[in-house]
Amino acid sequence: MRTTSATSPGTTPGTGTGTGTNPGSRTGTITSAGTTAASRPRALNASRTTATAARVLRQLHHDPRTIAMMILIPCVMLVLLRYVFDGSSRTFDSIGASLLGIFPLITMFLVTSIATLRERTSGTLERLLAMPLGKGDLIAGYALAFGALAIVQSALATGLAVWFLGLDVIGSPWLLLLVALLDALLGTALGLFVSAFAASEFQAVQFMPAVIFPQLLLCGLFTPRSNMHPALEAISNVLPMSYAVDGMNEVLKHTDMTANFIRDALVVAGCALLVLTLGAATLRRRTA
Repeated sequence: MRTTSATSPGTTPGTGTGTGTNPGSRTGTITSAGTTAASRPRALNASRTTATAARVLRQLHHDPRTIAMMILIPCVMLVLLRYVFDGSSRTFDSIGASLLGIFPLITMFLVTSIATLRERTSGTLERLLAMPLGKGDLIAGYALAFGALAIVQSALATGLAVWFLGLDVIGSPWLLLLVALLDALLGTALGLFVSAFAASEFQAVQFMPAVIFPQLLLCGLFTPRSNMHPALEAISNVLPMSYAVDGMNEVLKHTDMTANFIRDALVVAGCALLVLTLGAATLRRRTA
């Protein structure tokens, strides 16, 4: 890469690196893409974010098998679960509501981690970040695109469970949908975050046992968290999936929106936002 020094007002950024020293030039390191470190956007921009989301959705539009798997797998799993507990509807009610939130989380985690990693290994991510596009815009765009799919996925799974499979909930199905949507967004955020640490799609898949399985065991799905060893209960108290399952159980048992439900929903949403922020901070242009 050629090194140049901008010394006149008429000097324009071009190929090479250098520093501007006169009033008419901008101070900062000039990259090969013609942008400067000083001019690199830092705050979120709505137009850049929506443009990124639209690009991701256009790419997914050309991959109907991925879309079908994202939307249909949670529904198929719920149908299977319903008939596994065909003779015990109460068991389906207690487990089905919790899994209604867990299935979208796992699905979105896998899809987003692999899709983001593919963007990096193919060089697309590097080309995008060479443009005036901030990491926050990129992560927010991905979250927006996959979040839109998460809405469709959660709505179909919730509608199927409540109105076709006979899931008996005392509270509002809309609250059930809200928790399922937050879970899917949390899975999206976790997938975007862990993709920064994977060097291949195989490694991205291997993150699931490390990130998802411990939460699955400790979230209270198999036994109440109060019955666990105190050390495990303490760990479960800081895992977001525990609050997702607690939120589902609140809807299952109460007619109104309780204070505990609001707390659980806020914790899941806050964790998703925190992980998205970490994902933007750790985003790398290329795989090492």
